[in-house]
Amino acid sequence: MTKLAPTPGQTVGPFFGYALPFEGGERLVDRTHPGAVRFYGHLFDGQGNPIPDALIELWQADENGAVPTAEGSLRRDGYSFTGFGRTSVDDNGLFSFTTVEPGATAEGALPFFMVTVFARGLLDRVFTRAYLPEASGSIADDAFLASLGDRAGTLMTTRDEQGNIRFDIHMQGDNETVFIEHRQKD
Repeated sequence: MTKLAPTPGQTVGPFFGYALPFEGGERLVDRTHPGAVRFYGHLFDGQGNPIPDALIELWQADENGAVPTAEGSLRRDGYSFTGFGRTSVDDNGLFSFTTVEPGATAEGALPFFMVTVFARGLLDRVFTRAYLPEASGSIADDAFLASLGDRAGTLMTTRDEQGNIRFDIHMQGDNETVFIEHRQKD
């Protein structure tokens, strides 16, 4: 009988720094853009410790609520807003993007950032949303947020002293961020 060596589990990572980040991936707009804002935060595990070996993607509408459809998100030309960014987190779990605040994609809808997390121990990426802090008074008016009850607060961002947007992501624990199931169309 042949003895087989154990093989590693099939998880996403930790190898994100090798090939997935790309130059300028964290810059959806240049810092000199008149509407430029920093969207940043920390990624935490269930014990509140930073997760250093992860990758964050940002998908969003532009400031007018238009969802970009042009190809070439990875090839930034300096003029076109692609609505897509990707960055790795640092040793303290910090991620940061330079972008614009998204506009609402439909009348009565609340503007949000779509956030994707790739991290150690995940079998697949996870999805969540980050709503602008001004939307907190409208939670009851949004069917999705209202359906989350008390947990809707885990999807709300805050503003720092400079007007930048902070969104901390908690993978587990008492403050666990709400994650959204995403299915591909058949």
